[in-house]
Amino acid sequence: MNYDNLIAKRVGKIKPSGIRRFFDLAATMDNVISLGVGEPDFSTPWSIRKEAIDVLERKKIVYTANSGMQQLRESIARYLERSIHTSYDPTHEIVVTVGGSEAIDIAIRAVVDPGDEVLVVEPAFVCYSPIVEMACGVPVPIQTKAENHFKLTADELREKITDKTKLLVLPYPNNPTGAIMTREDLEAIAEVLRGTDILVLSDEIYCEMTYGRKHCSIAEIDGMRERTILVNGFSKSYAMTGWRLGYVCAPAPLTTQIVKIHQYIIMSAPTVSQYAAIVALEECDAEVEHMIKEYNLRRRYLVEAFNRIGMTCFNPEGAFYVFPSIQCTGMTSEDFCEKLLEEEHVAVVPGNAFGECGEGFVRVSYAYSLKHLMTAVERITRFLERHGGKA
Repeated sequence: MNYDNLIAKRVGKIKPSGIRRFFDLAATMDNVISLGVGEPDFSTPWSIRKEAIDVLERKKIVYTANSGMQQLRESIARYLERSIHTSYDPTHEIVVTVGGSEAIDIAIRAVVDPGDEVLVVEPAFVCYSPIVEMACGVPVPIQTKAENHFKLTADELREKITDKTKLLVLPYPNNPTGAIMTREDLEAIAEVLRGTDILVLSDEIYCEMTYGRKHCSIAEIDGMRERTILVNGFSKSYAMTGWRLGYVCAPAPLTTQIVKIHQYIIMSAPTVSQYAAIVALEECDAEVEHMIKEYNLRRRYLVEAFNRIGMTCFNPEGAFYVFPSIQCTGMTSEDFCEKLLEEEHVAVVPGNAFGECGEGFVRVSYAYSLKHLMTAVERITRFLERHGGKA
């Protein structure tokens, strides 16, 4: 059979994730230090794991409501009220999903028609543009700049808006750069959007991971809640990647459509994970604070180390990534990553995996122990000594 003629063309033209490529290469080699995957090295807090064990022992595990357990949605609503000072109706405005990735997918599919333009702030996580394309929309990248610490500016947004613009994807704190948007930054973005019918998909999966200043959501800004689809989850903040649980919050007319897609493709999110997530939200603030302090130590170490050895790096204020420049080597991002993996067995991700404006940079995750990071820096220093850095 000629499968090329059978595969959907919009799917066939999508490239595999640039993140997974280097992760898969590293998995075939010995003695590799992988700084490529954004997965916390902490164990899920014990109280969360204990709740899952207890639920398995004492409850019948069945489907929940399509939108998720009411008790969990109420916990999410209380969390958002205290963290971003924004109220959501747990019955009609919150949908529990299989990770943040499903939340992004069903939110985009619920609002994007064929030909609609979706503005994607780049560098950005790899899923947004492919999901837009699979929804038959048109992704329009907004390329942010290193000199602005990769923040979206009002002028950059205004320049890309057309009469076909339906949605803005606003991914802050940002993966891969670690950039954040302050309240003042978001006020400027809101001013551009007021008076339009453009929606905002605000991916806030790293909202707990900020250093030196508290996260601000665009949903907090006057007039923005009614146009914002907020996506969050438990993978990063609570070290629950494999539990596959996220959520999407939006005005009821939007969640009514979002949950229709969810119920046909998923039915409901994992039941045990939902019980565990209630404990995460209600009991684990101290554990989250401990993890953030540890990440902050690693962040400060890597930023200082990379700047010292010639990989210029701005000081990220969110997530658990740094995004250093590798221009001192004269290599492309992919060449740098391939040679570093081959010669020193260190895996990082090329910046162009996150959009064209990521070329000349690499993403380095510090969701690993300080000892792990120090060894990696030693190897990268040797690599730069051979390839033009000032190390």
